[in-house]
This record gives sequence, structure tokens and C-alpha cells, in this order.
Amino acid sequence: MPARIEPCLALLKSKPPVGRQWMYEVKWDGYRLAVHIEPGRVSVITRGGHDWTERFPSIASAARHLEVETAILDGEAVVLNEQNRSDFGALQQALGGRGGKRSAEEALFFAFDLLYLNGQDLTRLPLHGRRSLLEKMLHVEEGVIRLSEDIGSDGALLIDAACQMGLEGIIGKNIDMPYRAGRNGDWVKIKCVQSEGFAIVGYEPSRVALGGIGRLLLAARKGDQLVYVGGVGTGFTAKTGTALRRHLDAIAVPKAAIDVGKRKGVFVKPVVVAEIEFRAWTHDGKLRHASFKGLREEADAASVYRLPD
Repeated sequence: MPARIEPCLALLKSKPPVGRQWMYEVKWDGYRLAVHIEPGRVSVITRGGHDWTERFPSIASAARHLEVETAILDGEAVVLNEQNRSDFGALQQALGGRGGKRSAEEALFFAFDLLYLNGQDLTRLPLHGRRSLLEKMLHVEEGVIRLSEDIGSDGALLIDAACQMGLEGIIGKNIDMPYRAGRNGDWVKIKCVQSEGFAIVGYEPSRVALGGIGRLLLAARKGDQLVYVGGVGTGFTAKTGTALRRHLDAIAVPKAAIDVGKRKGVFVKPVVVAEIEFRAWTHDGKLRHASFKGLREEADAASVYRLPD
């Protein structure tokens, strides 16, 4: 059995592809893992090739009870919130935060592919063949290791439903293709993206970033105050970054208008509103996977996002 198989990765698409060859699953918000099962041994391997068996003891224990001699399962470790949605912040908290050393006893493993089974390499089989074998293996609905369900073939309908439900998005997979490493288009991801206005309270300069802005520092409203909600360091071009830095330098102030912790940078009057695209919120109330879209104009009734009380 191979020690590691390079993972197939999903290519980001703005719209789901159409055709009988496409199936869709929920896009889980967790850690990509491969579970290797051998006689007397189970290993939980991260996407980067690190052995995290000790960090996911419940997944390793459940794998030992599967009725197989050897297998490699591809899937995602998640922690579900009260709404039964995968919560990346809760998973990070379970592991002790970024760089933490805790084990995530409460993590579940949603398996979406089977790459090796009882001495046989399955990667050359089409996905529908691999899925059929995986479904037979994971016939029990509850438990730590679960099947990532096929939720249908109408991608347009499914992404709308996923976004309305507050999910991260959907994954589309070509059922006729073998398992191939990398972002080759066999798997695609369509994400639910949020976009809101946030006040710029400063920026961190950079000598290498486009326009000299390494990261904008952002704030949202909570009650009658502004609170720091993290930063954004992508979405700029050289032209927009340079223009934005000049604009911000003209309204610079000696110290931050709000509490931004120990962060250093150029602080500004919180009068400029940026439109920010983001995927989700972290457990401690910061933007996750944010991208700068542009500045909101006063004529456009620019408003700062208001956090729930």
C-alpha cells in the first residue's frame, strides 16, 4: 500500500458545470485528511503529508473498526456546530488554535473517496466505481466516519440552496474520471461568498506588496462603536493599491481609532469604507478568506457592516 497519494484538488469555479457526468457534495469546512488502514496500524495523514493520528484519535479509533484489511480513505475532518454545519473555527479551537497541540476528540470524518482497498489500487477506476465501493463500506449513517453524501446533479439549484442554508458551498465531481492529483478540473468548487462594507482603520505597509499595502485593517460596527474584525491582503492591483495608499496617507492619524491589539502600521481616520468579499467568520470574530473589491462611495450610501448584538 502506498505511504501517500497526492490529493485531487478542486478547481474554483464561479458557476457549477452542467451535465450527466457531474455529481455534487457539500463543501466541508475542515481539514483534508487521508486515513490509511493496515493490519495493526491506522495513520491519519494531512494534505501536506504530516502524520496527525494523535491529533484525531476518535477518527483513528473508528477506522480500526472498519471491516477491511487495507484501505485509504480520502475525506475531511470537521466539527459540526449546533446547526449541524461544519465549523472551521470550532475545529481549530478543538485542536488548540493555529499551531496548537490538542487532539480533536469531537471531530468527525466525512469520507468522499476510496483510493485503495484490500490490496487493490482504485485510483484508476472512475469515480462512480470508487463511490460504489465506499458506500458499501460506510453503510452506517451515524458514527465518527461518515459518507459525504451525493446531494444531486443540479448544481445551480444546489449552490443556491447551500448559500441559503449558510453552508460554505458545494463540490462538483466528474464521475467518469479516475483519481488524478492536483487541480485538473475533475473536481470543482463553487463557494458561497459574502460581501459587505467595512471601515478602514489603517494598513500595514509592505515593500513587496502591490501598491505598498501589505494588509488593510478593518472594522465593523457593534452597537455605537467600531470593533476590529481583522484584515485583508488580497484583491489589490498595483494601480488600485497605489491609489488607495495615497488616499489613506492623506487621512493618517498618530494612533488607531479603535483597539487593534499590538498591530503596528499606518493608522487612519475611519471614514473610508471598503467593500470586502469574504467566506466566513473565525471563532474569535475575524474575517476569513477576505478579498478587497474596492472602495464604497458616499453617493452609494456606503454603510459599515453591523455585527449582531
